[in-house]
Amino acid sequence: MADWKENLPPELKDTLKEVLEKVSCFRYAYSQAEDVKVAQLWVAIAQLTKEIKELKELMGKVEEPFKAIVEIGEAEKRKTIEKIIEEILKPTDEATRKAAHKLVETLMKF
Repeated sequence: MADWKENLPPELKDTLKEVLEKVSCFRYAYSQAEDVKVAQLWVAIAQLTKEIKELKELMGKVEEPFKAIVEIGEAEKRKTIEKIIEEILKPTDEATRKAAHKLVETLMKF
């Protein structure tokens, strides 16, 4: 009978191989279990959960600086749009200034 893993797509085979290699480091623990296969699965789940937690922590560290970069970018975008609208419309009265402001607000959505 063929190995079931041979029916997996190549990228999934590679991923499974990585998981199994990581889990094999804990063979000393799961080999002591009454049901070794089930224990190996639980170790794999624990290992993957640990990696997810680490990724979430890393994303948390990156999130705040990224938000700051986006805010700076949005502020610069607004300044540039306002400057261009000012140059094009040259608002002189309140109605033209309001129209320019609305135009800036609309363009900021893009």
